[in-house]
Formats: sequence, structure tokens, C-alpha cells
Amino acid sequence: MDGVVLAAGEGTRMRPLTADKPKGLVEVAGKPLLTHCFDTLLSVGVDRLVVVIGYRGDDIVAHYGEQYRDTPIAYVRQDEQLGLAHALEQARTAVDGTFVVLNGDNVCRANLDGAIERHRETDASATLLVEDVSRAEAKTTGVVTTDNGGQVTGLVEKPSDPASTLVTRGFFVFEPAIGHACALTRPSERGEYELPDAIDLLLSAGHRVEAVELEGWCHNVNEPSDVDAVEERLG
Repeated sequence: MDGVVLAAGEGTRMRPLTADKPKGLVEVAGKPLLTHCFDTLLSVGVDRLVVVIGYRGDDIVAHYGEQYRDTPIAYVRQDEQLGLAHALEQARTAVDGTFVVLNGDNVCRANLDGAIERHRETDASATLLVEDVSRAEAKTTGVVTTDNGGQVTGLVEKPSDPASTLVTRGFFVFEPAIGHACALTRPSERGEYELPDAIDLLLSAGHRVEAVELEGWCHNVNEPSDVDAVEERLG
């Protein structure tokens, strides 16, 4: 199973830590963020890593080379940072079969294997790790609506009036159909190709999309203060 890591962003909110290095090489608890991501993916059975790089991407290639812990790494470039759906589309031809996606700034100690298991049991085209959060936080990220059985009925990115307080937590299990959906996605009002819009296209086409509630924690490292927060969680 391939594991795609989205690590192309410039990380402007992480300045000054990203002034001379990509966000993925910022150290948290003595290891680069991408090392945390790679270890997490290997722990759930990934046997090949596909890393989408952009800002200072050559630094990432120089640091990790062609493999990590005997696991091959393929690199895909996103020269313009135009959103997560656009980033994932760049990896479309580099993945094969069922694959997982982890945001490259996400440190997780959570039930990712549970999302993979649900995906396989239900024959879904996409399975999302989600968490119930405050209404204020729901306005800042991808919001998910579900039925009583946990099937996803809709998604929207950063809504001003959230229809739900379930949000995506940066880990996804996909079938290849998501690549076609990403290619069909149109820019949002923010000018970006949003991953929730691509998943919504899957729903519109009749694909099954599942949601698994987070057990444990996933923490996006978006600002320098998040480094300290994650280190405290890791103990």
C-alpha cells in the first residue's frame, strides 16, 4: 500500500523556523516532521512512500534520498501551491491501488489502522478520519456531515456557518477514483483546489465515503507554538 505525504507548502505561519528549511524538516521532539509522518505510515502497513514536495523540495530529497527505513520513496513536485486537491492530483500517476494520505505537518497517535480497516470492510472509495470539535474550530477546516451509520453525506472547506462540527483530521484512505475527482475540481473562492470539494464530487458520482471518529490525537504543526504543544503531548 502506498502512503502519500503532502509536504509542498511554504509554511509561512511557521516563520522563522521555515526561513531556511522546508516545513517538513522542522524538528519536533528531535525529529523532522516528515520523519514523524513516515514512521506513522510505516506503522499501518505502508510499503512505499510518495512525497509531494514544493517549497525547498530539494532539501527534502537531499535529507531522505530514495528510501526511509528500507522503504522506497518517490517524489512528486507541486510547483505551485494551489491546494490539497491539486497536490494530490500531482501524485495521481505515482500511486497504485488503495492508498493512504497524511498531511505532512500532522503528528498522530491515533487509530489510523481503524480507518484503513473500515475502508476495506465497506468497499468505500474514500474513508476519512474525523473529530468532533467546537463550532469555532469547525469554521477553520474541512467539515463533514454523516448519516447515523457513519457514511459521509457531504463536505465543505472552511464554512462560515458549519452544518456539522465533525472535521477532517488530515488522514485519508482512498481508491484511485479520487485522482479523477481531483482533476475535475474547480478553484474555490480562495483560489485553491480543495480536497473536500474533490471528495464531494465522489459523493455526487455515487461513491461510498466513510468516516471514522478519531481515537487518540492528531496535531497539525502550523505555528511555532505547535512544536511545543506536540512535544508536551509526546512527553
